[in-house]
Amino acid sequence: MSPSLIRSIMRIKQKNAADLNPRVTGPAYEVRSSELQIAASTGKLDPRTTIPRDLAQTVIPTTSGWPRSVFSITANTSDQQSKRLMVMRQSEARSNYQLWGVVRLFPSVTLPKFAIPSIGSQMGEADDSGLVTTPKQAVQQYADLLTYGSQSKYDKRFADDHFRDDLSKLSQTVQEGMERNNGSQSQVFTPKPGAIYVMRSADGGDLVMAQIDSQWTRQAGEGRESQTASDEEKVLFGGGKATSTMRVTYVNVVALYVPAADSGQKVTAVGAERQPVKVEAL
Repeated sequence: MSPSLIRSIMRIKQKNAADLNPRVTGPAYEVRSSELQIAASTGKLDPRTTIPRDLAQTVIPTTSGWPRSVFSITANTSDQQSKRLMVMRQSEARSNYQLWGVVRLFPSVTLPKFAIPSIGSQMGEADDSGLVTTPKQAVQQYADLLTYGSQSKYDKRFADDHFRDDLSKLSQTVQEGMERNNGSQSQVFTPKPGAIYVMRSADGGDLVMAQIDSQWTRQAGEGRESQTASDEEKVLFGGGKATSTMRVTYVNVVALYVPAADSGQKVTAVGAERQPVKVEAL
């Protein structure tokens, strides 16, 4: 099931997002459409967009009924890129599975074990109880943490992670350039309603994948034009006319481990993917 779906997605070589239907849905569709748009301009897909075909583990839900989701973990890519965590969804009994979300797992991350390795695990819900916080609240709090950094009131509830560290470094680099020209920037992260999948683990915790959208607004100093911050943004902006203010919409897909209430552990981000999908001058 999963390898054939991956092969069909990776065979889309015509750089046409319309070919993604009906194989891809949710944030995976938004991310892949942007990647294909960029590839149509550059002539090739970025190597990091590769989805490995070999699977290290697939967690099939024991829950009866639909819609249902499958969590899969890939092997490393041939060029030793990190493993991917994928969520595939099936809307009804006779429908094909669709790829819903993909994240690259952080280096040296340890994922939880699942209840019945040979069969599967139980699907969770956004409002699961018995955890340090519900999955839905964990995603909302993580979005707040991405927006406000160490000033977030939820800072102490989350372990450090690579995604926040990389975003902080990028923001700091851009901020230094902005300050030299009396400019400013802000990023606001907002969970997409209903865009969340949960699988329960053997230790009483939940593995969660969710979509968090963000808008990065950059305003140049007086008399200056705000410019794109990456080659990807440049392609998406195309022939747009630059002004003093630029707003970039990103799709962020995050994987969080939410531990049991009595575990003494913090919520931990175990993987993430971030992709610009729209660039506009205001």
